[in-house]
Amino acid sequence: MSWLRALKETARSGLSIERRRLEPLIAIRGAAGLALVIGVSLAFFGPVVAASSAFGAFQAAIATFQRSWRPRPVLALVSGASLAVSTFLGYLTGSRLPLFLALLVLWTFVAGLAWAAGPTAGIIAASNVAIMLVTVTLPTSVANSAVHAVMILFGGIVQAALIVLFPVRRWGAQRDALADALAAEADYARRLRHDPLAPFDPVPLMTARSAAAVTPRQARRRPPELRGSRGVAERIRPVLASLADPSLGVPDEGPERERVRELLAAAGSVLDSAARAIRHGDPVELAPSAVAALKTPDTGTLLTGPPLRAADRLGALLSDVIETAEGEGTKEQDAKAEEAAEAIKTPSDGTPPTPHRRRPTLLRLIPVVVQAMRAQLRPESPILRHAVRVSVVAAVGYLIGAAMPFGHGYWAPMAAVMVMRPEFTQTYGRSVARFGGTIVGVSLATAIVQTAHPGVTTAAVLSVLCALLMYLLMGTGYVVGQACVSAYVVLLLGMAGDDWSQTVLERVVLTLAGGLLAMISYALYPAWETPRLRGRLGDWLKADGRYAASVVDQYAEPAERGHDDVRSALLDTREARVAWQEALATAQHEPVRNRGLSRAAADDTQHALAQLGRAAMLLEAHLPGSGATPVPDAARLAEALRRATEQGAKVVRERKVPDWTEVREALAEWDARQLAHDGKADPFVREGAHLLLEALEEFSRGLDGKPKAAPKAASDPKTDPKTKPTNPPSGQKD
Repeated sequence: MSWLRALKETARSGLSIERRRLEPLIAIRGAAGLALVIGVSLAFFGPVVAASSAFGAFQAAIATFQRSWRPRPVLALVSGASLAVSTFLGYLTGSRLPLFLALLVLWTFVAGLAWAAGPTAGIIAASNVAIMLVTVTLPTSVANSAVHAVMILFGGIVQAALIVLFPVRRWGAQRDALADALAAEADYARRLRHDPLAPFDPVPLMTARSAAAVTPRQARRRPPELRGSRGVAERIRPVLASLADPSLGVPDEGPERERVRELLAAAGSVLDSAARAIRHGDPVELAPSAVAALKTPDTGTLLTGPPLRAADRLGALLSDVIETAEGEGTKEQDAKAEEAAEAIKTPSDGTPPTPHRRRPTLLRLIPVVVQAMRAQLRPESPILRHAVRVSVVAAVGYLIGAAMPFGHGYWAPMAAVMVMRPEFTQTYGRSVARFGGTIVGVSLATAIVQTAHPGVTTAAVLSVLCALLMYLLMGTGYVVGQACVSAYVVLLLGMAGDDWSQTVLERVVLTLAGGLLAMISYALYPAWETPRLRGRLGDWLKADGRYAASVVDQYAEPAERGHDDVRSALLDTREARVAWQEALATAQHEPVRNRGLSRAAADDTQHALAQLGRAAMLLEAHLPGSGATPVPDAARLAEALRRATEQGAKVVRERKVPDWTEVREALAEWDARQLAHDGKADPFVREGAHLLLEALEEFSRGLDGKPKAAPKAASDPKTDPKTKPTNPPSGQKD
């Protein structure tokens, strides 16, 4: 993509406005906390301290809006405390320019590295540095700066207290994450009715997994309906795919396929009901048609082998979803829950409940964050490059602002720090959006000031209203939020005695300077994702290969304890897949020429790896229990898959095409041994093994740019989707 087109795309994304669900009660609570802090500060300390404390309360409230699974009061306290420390240290060094610049560079560099701990930590750290540049100019003495720091901390405490005293949708983020995962699986079940090979995006399940991690204190307070549904939902997805896949025994058309479609529709209805119940905390209400479809005896008459086992297991899992979605309600709700679960109850699949995931407390998290930041201290790290860029730009921007005749030179570094991100598109898009939002916000604030000539109290009220709009609309687009923030800062500093007319010109010009510095710094010291695409693709191939090998290995040595290895490999392949997809989306907007992986090759290879993971998932849906008869030939195939994909990942990074001779030979020996032993091939496990090999070969063809191979003849039992296996794998549980 050319630079001109990249600039157009990023500008369009930065100025875009989306329709989002608003949270008016949360916005009002944040604005109320801000108003309370400003009112107390005005009454006891005056407008200057009130402005400083207002920044603390404002930033603490913004921290609670970030996507984090930690308690919101904790986020508010951390934000308020860190901003108070930053302000106090900044003032102590503010009178000596070299010392302040050294502190600014160090503080900004650490804030840049904080992105290693996640977006929430990075955003809070960057916001604290940006606001610190303003608040250090307000105190007039060391004692006065201590008062300002205490009042900033007071703002964070007030916001945290209001969240505790006036909760809005407790556990709402966790409820939404789990409900979204169940709703995604419901949609997946409906799509499988018409497309048995429909893809599934694992992001909702990954988000629900992140939301399920709790601290010991949270574990004691978590609602019952959030304690088990995620683990059950994880096991439903492979069962749905196994039930719909035609290669496992159900023909494309006929009464068996119609029965499968009925079961999938019923599963979608039940999962949607559970999602609604969890999202709103209501009893589960099942559609009678869904219950009838799941309980009809036609399933055992029409289906046999793997599809029948999948249908039975689906009923058991759906019943578990209903029970956990209800939690512990009133006696009437418990009775409805028991009635709904019993309506579709089938024998349990025997899977033990999943223990809750533990999240470290803040004190125990500190060494984890420090280790994550230290791990980024390598030249090729995008996080390290971001930290270097943002620290240099902050210092240069501060010097440029100080050299200009406007005064208030902190506007330039503040704008740069706020818009800079480790990724190209967000940095450029936010730079454009911040400049556009600044023009709108400053213009509106100036028009109000020149018309109404507000005093201290009126300016305080208007600033709170701007903050309320910011909290309410910040999710709709960065440009909207910046318009509100710009007006808020102008009114707040005006309340503290700043010159109204001077603020307009200086803020627009210095914001433009800060945005240009941010954009120039990324162009001079970039962290392009395009050259790393092959590495991301190799990581996904390696993770997929490990997952497939772990699943196949279970058929060689069935053992319940081995399922943990399968689970770990599945999580790794999900993370690798999402990392690849995010990298590919980022690379599409970068002004970098193709570095060895065309768009067609990227599309073909990611489709092949998705099919590889899907074939492994089909085998996972029918993993044998500990008492099943081993399949010795699966052991060699698993080892061949593991070695070949690890070597293939290295080959991909070296810009070559991997070869799958070892996997092909292992599967050929298995074929020959099976045919010599009993005259026929295994009807299930080897079908999945051939699907794995076909996906790997398709991967190599896509990477090499060759056309896809024509489908094999339908008479081939290994590829004919209408070939129906007559028996389950040897020793397989029914």
